Amino acid sequence: MTIHVEGGRSEKRDFRFQGRFCIGRERRCDGQVKDPHVSRRHLEFLFEAGQWRVRDLGSVNGTYLNGVLIQEAVLPQKARIELGAGGPVLSVQQEYRRAASPDSDETASVEANSLTQIAGHYFGKSSPDTAGEHTMMVRQAFHRIQKQHSKRYFFILVLSALLLITVGGVVFYQKQQIDTMAGIAEDIFYTMKSIEVQMGQVESVVLSRADPTQKKLMIEKRAEFEAMAQRYSDYVSEIGIYDKEELSKEKRLIMRVARIFGECDLNIPDAFVNEVLNYIQKWKSTRRLLAAVKRAESKGYAAPIRKTFLDNHLPPQFFYLALQESDFKERIVGPKTRFGIAKGIWQFIPATAMQYGLQTGPLLEERHYDPKDERFHFNKATKAAARYLKDIYNGEAQASGLLVFASYNWGDNRVRRLIQGMPENPRERNFWQLLKHYKIPQETYDYVFYIFSAAVIGEDPELFGFDFENPLTQFN
Repeated sequence: MTIHVEGGRSEKRDFRFQGRFCIGRERRCDGQVKDPHVSRRHLEFLFEAGQWRVRDLGSVNGTYLNGVLIQEAVLPQKARIELGAGGPVLSVQQEYRRAASPDSDETASVEANSLTQIAGHYFGKSSPDTAGEHTMMVRQAFHRIQKQHSKRYFFILVLSALLLITVGGVVFYQKQQIDTMAGIAEDIFYTMKSIEVQMGQVESVVLSRADPTQKKLMIEKRAEFEAMAQRYSDYVSEIGIYDKEELSKEKRLIMRVARIFGECDLNIPDAFVNEVLNYIQKWKSTRRLLAAVKRAESKGYAAPIRKTFLDNHLPPQFFYLALQESDFKERIVGPKTRFGIAKGIWQFIPATAMQYGLQTGPLLEERHYDPKDERFHFNKATKAAARYLKDIYNGEAQASGLLVFASYNWGDNRVRRLIQGMPENPRERNFWQLLKHYKIPQETYDYVFYIFSAAVIGEDPELFGFDFENPLTQFN
């Protein structure tokens, strides 16, 4: 790979590398670029699975690939990488070694064209004939962004451009052969999750303000993202990920629920699937799940939980978090802890309840039901729970629903410290990575698997031998 450095205050120079290398302001970097826009260790290039990738190393001013702010991305054959807005520009030229086969060029062309057509069919908004104009439109949008002084509008417009790039620019995720499309889908998934995190963080600020123009724009961008997620789902279905003969109905359902909660269904660990099946057996050994679901039905809890969480762009299956917390016993009171006494269906501790607008009652420090404590008011507590879970989801959990479970469980703060210490991007901060690299306390482990396995059962109770209907689909 050849890299030409230009622009900024750095001197023009060329780097040539063959393996993994780092660029930054430090002398110890493989490629040193002396410019105030550049962080000490700004970014790295690495070659994985037959393709070059670029990864931002937590730089202060960001890394822009062809005008798009990225955390990590696959490199196209030719790329311009800006080290911070207005900083030095790296012109990247990849060099490929081709086999001496006489028909190798033709084969490569067919494979690339096939893959581009498939990606364009599911994610592009325009035909290949108009792709050039689309690219120019995005570039012009970014030129306009750079001229604006309002950070508020800058982030919103950057988000809009990111959505357009992701929908129309999946051609960057090219592979050598068509049978590697699952790997492409995985890359698309984590790009989508990164956009979802950024969008959620901007959305919480925009929707809290009274500007109707910004709110309208944010609602439109949310609709675009949801349409993109549906096209990703169509793409995964088309390439047959769920059609493998060795997949049982149970595993297919576990994969689907994993995706519902924001985990990647394409790289789900076999050990996780087996453990979910183990916890399903634990649910089958008791009437607790059936009793809790029936109690929620009799109280009419499912419909408002579903609506409240959908309104907050969260899966309604967080219903099962409340089930694990309280079995939907409306007057439930938890034990005394160093955080105070948790109360109500969502088992809010006092500090979190007050942070999210719930009034605690005069019996705050007593293990008794208190009608003046809003933690016992179902509708108010449910709305507060949705806002709290949304903040975790868009923040420390990086759009991983299972990490939200782990964070919500206050049994041991060590888990939250573990999560917060993981790299801050959805590819490296998710439940699969947490299980891979850390041993979490048994209380939290049980908590996460009981919630997830209950959600799996709830999607198709009859498949697992339960005598109730899906509680989240029993109403209009």
